[in-house]
Amino acid sequence: MLLEVWTMDIDTRALFAPIVTNGHTVKNRLSVAPMTRITATEDGRATETMTRYYERFARGGFGTVITEGIYTDQVFSQGYAHQPGMTDQTQANAWKPVVNGIKAHGAFAIAQMMHAGAISQANRFRDTTVGPSAVQPKGEQMTFYHGKGRYALPATMTEAQIADAIDGIAGAAGRAIEVAGFDAIEIHGANGYLLDQFLTDYTNTRGDRWGGPTENRVRLILETFKAVRAKVGAKVPVGIRISQGKVNDHHHKWADQERDAEIIFGGLAEAGADFIHVTEFEAWKPAFAAGGPSLMRLAKRYAPKAAIFVNGGLHNIEQAVAALDDGADIITIARGALANPDLPRRLLDRSVLNNFDPTILGPIANIKEAELAM
Repeated sequence: MLLEVWTMDIDTRALFAPIVTNGHTVKNRLSVAPMTRITATEDGRATETMTRYYERFARGGFGTVITEGIYTDQVFSQGYAHQPGMTDQTQANAWKPVVNGIKAHGAFAIAQMMHAGAISQANRFRDTTVGPSAVQPKGEQMTFYHGKGRYALPATMTEAQIADAIDGIAGAAGRAIEVAGFDAIEIHGANGYLLDQFLTDYTNTRGDRWGGPTENRVRLILETFKAVRAKVGAKVPVGIRISQGKVNDHHHKWADQERDAEIIFGGLAEAGADFIHVTEFEAWKPAFAAGGPSLMRLAKRYAPKAAIFVNGGLHNIEQAVAALDDGADIITIARGALANPDLPRRLLDRSVLNNFDPTILGPIANIKEAELAM
């Protein structure tokens, strides 16, 4: 099946302009979005299949490749069975072939650091979960990641556990750079995982410095960023992924709307984030009221010096080009990249694009041999 026949009237030159972030030049504006694929070994080591999977995106011309969420400690961070980790030297070494494969084709390799918190579905280190507050997550676990039934009721995190989570993310980031050889770090502050649980009003009912007004609820994201920056140094690009919607609550919106956007993006700007990765279901739509600005526009408004990565329905090439005029600096693509691992080359050649086949992600969303043969 064909996604679309190439039309000659779409000018894609802007997608192929280089961009510099924190002194590092990225060759174009097309990135692979982070996608959980649960293809690591049971003990969290990256595999040869993962090396082939990631390398084909770089070989296909993407300027940036962002990994799936990597768990960061041997306590509560793991979210899924067969999720890759970065918790020790063995796991870090297993990522080296993946990184080498990405870099061999001139792509920029970003490791995404993730703590699942209350929506963990599988954790070989603990049989309980933690979150900002003892609030049962909405919805049910995702079956295509081996989930079953409701999420567990998490325990409220103590100050010591919060400190451990921050240290775990920073330590994993250090190993990603120093051992595995990644170019940059993305901290996962989106989609309902731990840092987003602290940011979200209904999952964070704390009365201490981590809860209450938005200025307090965003604190864990900012403190985690500062710890990662201290660990990897000033020359390594460090960014944050931010969203309103979550894997278990797709339509959530920030209660104070643009005022929250100002606090969140302004706080990241003040902290010195090199990039902010915003993701919405349809990134070009108003973030809040009809006719209002998109979330990418708000991110650029309140963090003008950060590179704005944008994800959400932008496999439509016209929408991707238009996003560059609406605050986006780099377009991150998920479904379109799975269907077209060589999408940038196809755009340059004005070739037809393949349609996304959802069976790739079913019944389990692991990487399949048929997929790698595309």
